[in-house]
Amino acid sequence: MTVGTDTGAQPDAKERGGILQRPLEHFTARSLGGLVAVVVAGIAFGVLLALVRFKFGPLYDLDHGVADSVNGYVSDHEGLLNVIRFVTDLGGPLKVWAVVLGVAVLLIRRRIRLAVYLVIAGLGALVLDPTIKLLVGRLRPVVDVPVAHAPGNSFPSGHALGSFVVYGSLLLVFLPAVPRRWRPAVIAAVGTLVALIGVSRIALGVHFVSDVLAGWLLGAAWLGITLYAFRLWRREDGRPEPALTEGLEPEAAQDLKPAPTERAVLHHPWVGLAEVLVGWVLVLGALFGFGMWASYHADGTVIAALDDAVPRWFAEHRTPMLDGWSHWASKAGDTHTILAVSLVFCTLVLARWRQWRPILFLTLVMIGELTLFLSSAAAVNRPRPDVPHLDQNLPTAAFPSGHIAATLCLWTTIALIVMARTDSWWRWLSIVAAVVMPVIVTTSRFYRGMHHPSDLMGALMLTALWVGLLFVVLRPNAEAVKADAGDDLQHQDRGVRRFARRSA
Repeated sequence: MTVGTDTGAQPDAKERGGILQRPLEHFTARSLGGLVAVVVAGIAFGVLLALVRFKFGPLYDLDHGVADSVNGYVSDHEGLLNVIRFVTDLGGPLKVWAVVLGVAVLLIRRRIRLAVYLVIAGLGALVLDPTIKLLVGRLRPVVDVPVAHAPGNSFPSGHALGSFVVYGSLLLVFLPAVPRRWRPAVIAAVGTLVALIGVSRIALGVHFVSDVLAGWLLGAAWLGITLYAFRLWRREDGRPEPALTEGLEPEAAQDLKPAPTERAVLHHPWVGLAEVLVGWVLVLGALFGFGMWASYHADGTVIAALDDAVPRWFAEHRTPMLDGWSHWASKAGDTHTILAVSLVFCTLVLARWRQWRPILFLTLVMIGELTLFLSSAAAVNRPRPDVPHLDQNLPTAAFPSGHIAATLCLWTTIALIVMARTDSWWRWLSIVAAVVMPVIVTTSRFYRGMHHPSDLMGALMLTALWVGLLFVVLRPNAEAVKADAGDDLQHQDRGVRRFARRSA
């Protein structure tokens, strides 16, 4: 009997060779293309460096002409200047925190290879910028109306270099988590951000045009080198070579997605929204009632006596050292610190537990705190204590304390989320922070003469009512409780099965 062979299922040697050769050809073509791009960027940077060193006339005229004309325009438009400062801040120390946070997320999701890539790319940019600035030694522009100041030398622009590398590497790492239809828009947005950061340095008069171009070219070269090295690393592991539009590791898409397994953030969002809005109005009414009484109708009470005695006692015990301490302690409750801690915590929660509900909880807590504070402060309009103030020209009134309320809301919310989601010993640190941080901020605000004790009571009332309301309405830990219950049932089932096997 003759056994037939399926020639369609078994390609011949020539076909097998073609199939095996195709990925190698793709890898070679992409690698050569990347190498050419890196070499071109490096050569362009070298040429630009030489032109700057030898003060090439046309480039010299372009640099100084643009610096003078842009400075003359920007210095006359304060609103535009504020926008430019905001954009340039995105290329400052914030990009370092973006890398740190990105690495933390990747480590939590156990994508070690991508975390190493981010660290190497970021460290390279951090080393290249000061090194080349020191070697070139170019002074910064001198303009008629200085609107910003920056330390160190000028060439190349560290903001342009760093933003190109940091935001470019973050894009390459997290691009697989972006839906395909949105990827062109995300790539364009990142490119626009990097371009605007570079232009902002020229507009502020702290860099020449050639400084920014050099930063972009050097950033492109370094990003290309790290990208090529990463692809070689993948090739050694026998992994396929993806297109750039697929990101560095397309197979990591499921791990990089924020919350791939969450079914629904809220089951009845419109009902929850109505409850939150009604609760906000009621909390505002309670704050207004207590604030008006404590501010204007509490004469002769213990609260009035404390409101007068406590600020005076702190004012009488001021020292230069404590003045400095109170300044930094007060910063722990200002808007920038609260926002930074909130963003970091939300990112880590999303990376660790892959749920949006606790993030929605914290977001609504902080938005509600801000709006309740601003509304009640404007309605009550309470004067600051009658002692010398160490903080001047504050835009809001004394009741309730915004610093204390924000600190209480933030750290209380963090403790509520963490305590329900882990059994590790370190969860008790969230309780410690929820107690210690408000005490530090409260003491500093009293010391600096900015608040009465009843302002603290208002902050406590705001926190208790608002956080309590949102906790009941949103149930931020409901999914965590269900998961724990499921784990307990599985554990019990395993125990029952083991007992049954032993009995048998």
